[in-house]
Amino acid sequence: MNSLKEAPSASRPVAQAIPLYTNGMRVGLLGGSFNPPHRAHRDISLFAIKRLNLDRVWWLVTPGNPLKDRGALHDLGERAEAARQMANDPRIDVSCLEAVIGTRYTVDTITYLRRRTSGLRLVWIMGADNLAQFHRWQSWQRIAAAVPIAVIDRPPQSFRALSAPAAQALAHYRIPENQAGRLADCAAPAWVFLTGMKSNLSSTGLRNPDGSWKK
Repeated sequence: MNSLKEAPSASRPVAQAIPLYTNGMRVGLLGGSFNPPHRAHRDISLFAIKRLNLDRVWWLVTPGNPLKDRGALHDLGERAEAARQMANDPRIDVSCLEAVIGTRYTVDTITYLRRRTSGLRLVWIMGADNLAQFHRWQSWQRIAAAVPIAVIDRPPQSFRALSAPAAQALAHYRIPENQAGRLADCAAPAWVFLTGMKSNLSSTGLRNPDGSWKK
């Protein structure tokens, strides 16, 4: 049995850099602003744990999404604490890794994790709305080549997502949905499109015009 490991770090502002883990764990990575975190984040995580046969999901609370307006972004510590309260499940860990390593780009985050947690089987989790704009992400081809990806359907984004440039470019590497449980064992590039998760919640819809969070 492998002992729990914790990545060394001279400074751990807000949250530890990498949650505790054991080699061989199957870990889903869900990145986002969590501004604010909401029930759909939790539901997506539990859905992914079940469908992808994962041991954990790590919520990676970003300092700021390069593709989104940061004007209404709440303090990182406030978002991380709200995420912990919303997660409320021992299989979901909240981390501010990107603030610790000084990046806002997913490709850097994944590269960092792959180098330091080689014993983990990582899966990147994203919503269909993110797949629709994945081709705009920094070095998206490197992301796809580094880690398997699970795309969670978010109607009415399905058609737009599956017809987007990244989905078309990666079409050859898509595995059938009924084989989603083996995604973490697949060599990248590999991805699956998961249906059956129904939620219309979004962080944007839970913010007031002034950027404050709705109660």
